Amino acid sequence: MSEASHYEQERRAKRDKLRELGVDPYGQRAEGVQSLAGVRAQFTPDMGHDGGPIVKVAGRIMLKRDMGKLSFLTLRDESGDLQVALDKKRLDETAWEVRNQLDLGDQIVVEGALGQTNKGETTVWATSLQISSKALLPPPAKWEGLSDVELRYRQRYVDLWANPEVMRMMHLRIRIVDEIRNFMKSRGYVEVETPMLQVMHGGAAARPFITKHNALDIHLFLRIAPELYLKRLLVGGFNKVFEINRNFRNEGISPRHNPEFTMLEAYEAYGSWETMAELVESMTCTIAQNIFGSLKLKHPNGREINLEGDTTQPPGHRWRRVRMDQLVEERTGWKFNKEPLSNEQLQEIRAKHPGKDVKQHGSAAEQLQEVYEKLIEPTLIDPTFVTHVPSVITPLARENKADPFFADVYELAINGVEISPGYTELNDPDVQAKHFAHQVGEREEQQQTDEDFLSALKYGMPPAGGMGLGVDRLIMMLTGAESIRDVILFPLMRPQT
Repeated sequence: MSEASHYEQERRAKRDKLRELGVDPYGQRAEGVQSLAGVRAQFTPDMGHDGGPIVKVAGRIMLKRDMGKLSFLTLRDESGDLQVALDKKRLDETAWEVRNQLDLGDQIVVEGALGQTNKGETTVWATSLQISSKALLPPPAKWEGLSDVELRYRQRYVDLWANPEVMRMMHLRIRIVDEIRNFMKSRGYVEVETPMLQVMHGGAAARPFITKHNALDIHLFLRIAPELYLKRLLVGGFNKVFEINRNFRNEGISPRHNPEFTMLEAYEAYGSWETMAELVESMTCTIAQNIFGSLKLKHPNGREINLEGDTTQPPGHRWRRVRMDQLVEERTGWKFNKEPLSNEQLQEIRAKHPGKDVKQHGSAAEQLQEVYEKLIEPTLIDPTFVTHVPSVITPLARENKADPFFADVYELAINGVEISPGYTELNDPDVQAKHFAHQVGEREEQQQTDEDFLSALKYGMPPAGGMGLGVDRLIMMLTGAESIRDVILFPLMRPQT
C-alpha cells in the first residue's frame, strides 16, 4: 500500500467514527460566516485574552497542534489565515470528540470569542465546532509537496489553498479583468457577446478546433477571434463595442501560449489605429495605477517595466510610436527598401544575432516581419507601438494612403511580447474581397471566404478603429508571472497516462 493510500484509509476510519457520533462528515449550511482576514482585522489589543466579539469563521486546517486538553489550529480561506483554539472546557462532549477526528486539510466551522493567546497571536476561542468536509486525501506536503510544477497545474484545486501566492495571483487576475471592464464602460463602450461556435472561422490566421453539430449535421468551428462579428455590429449601428472573450486556437503550448485564452476586442466607429493606441495605453496605465499604485512595475525576477513613457506628452500619447522598418534599421542596420534581403545582408544580420535563424526565402514583407519578431520584439521591455506593418500581413486593416505597402496598424510590445494589435479597419468590401482571396490562396487554414461578412460590408460599415488585447499576457506583464499557466486557473494539460 502506498503512503498516500495508507493516509486515506486512516482518514476513512475517522470519517466512519464521525458518523458513529451522529455527525455528518460533509457538514451543512452555515450562516453568518465571516472571512478570516475580516475577523483578524477586527481584533484590538483591549480585547485581551477572549474579550472580543463572538465571531463565526470557516476554513481548511493547515496546521494542528494538540496540547492535551487544548488544540491550536491554523485555518485558511481565500482571504488568509487565522488561528483557532479548541479548549476542552469550552466545547461540549461531541464537539471535543470531533476534535479528535480532525486532520490537516479538513474543513470546519467554529464560533467563539475573538481574542489572543499569551504570546499575542490573534485567536478565535471556539465554543462550537462543526466539520464541513472530511478530507480523505492528505495535504500535498504529506507526500507530493506541490513542488512539481506540472502537478500544481493539474491539481489547481489543491494549489490554490496550499500556496497562498497562487490564490493572490488569481484574485489579481479577477481585479484586472474588472478594471478592464470598468474602464471600457467609462469610455462609453458597450459590452456584447458574439458566437463561440461559428460556421466559418475568421478574424485571424490560425488553425481552428472543429466540432460537429448533430442536429444540423454540420461542422462548426470554435472561434479564433470575434472580430468579424463585432464589425457586423458596427454595420448594424453600434458605435462602440467590446467583448472580453474566450478564443481557441489549435496550435502549440508554450509559456506564452495556451490553446484557450482570453482576449479583449474593441471597435469604435469613426476611430483609427491612433484612437485604439490611446485607448490601450490609457487603460493599461489606469489598471497599473489603480491596482499596483505605480506605473513603474518591478517583477520578482528583478525586471522593471516603465509604463510612464515620455511624460512631456499628454496622457495616452506617452509610449513610443515607431515604424517597423525604422525600428528594424535601428537595431540591425537593414535599410528596408521593399526588396528581400540579399545574401550579404542576411549574413550580416545573422552575424550580429548569433543563434537567431532568419529565413533566407520569403517576400520582403515576410522577412521584415520575421526580423522584427525574432530579433527585436523580445528586446522591447518598455511599451512600444510598432506601426506601419506590411499590409499583406494584416488583410483586415486599411492600407496606408501615403504608402499602400504598409497598413495603418500598430503592434504593441511590452515585456518582450506582443500585447495588443490595433487597426484602422478596412471597410471597402471590394478591397476586403481581394485580401480574402489572397489569404485563401496563401494559407491552408483559411479555406473559404466569409461571404456573409463581405455582404455586411456592402451595406456599409463606417470607418473604424479596432484593437485586440491579450488579457492573459497583460496580466503576466503586470504581475511578472513567468508563464501563462500561472495566470490561468485551469491551463490545458496533456492527459496523464
